[in-house]
Amino acid sequence: MENRSWIRPSACSNASNCPEVAIADGTVYVRSSLLPDAVAQLTTDEWRDLVTAIRNGEYDL
Repeated sequence: MENRSWIRPSACSNASNCPEVAIADGTVYVRSSLLPDAVAQLTTDEWRDLVTAIRNGEYDL
């Protein structure tokens, strides 16, 4: 696996179950800190659409 600079939300600084994101070469990689080998790969447009949908409450339970 490539070395990527993973970042996580500041609210998760010491938690063990947090989303993590890495951006490289126009690709956004997303994973959970619990399953670091399971990585989703998104285009920047897909990432933008996902963040917009989350902000708009489309995934609220």
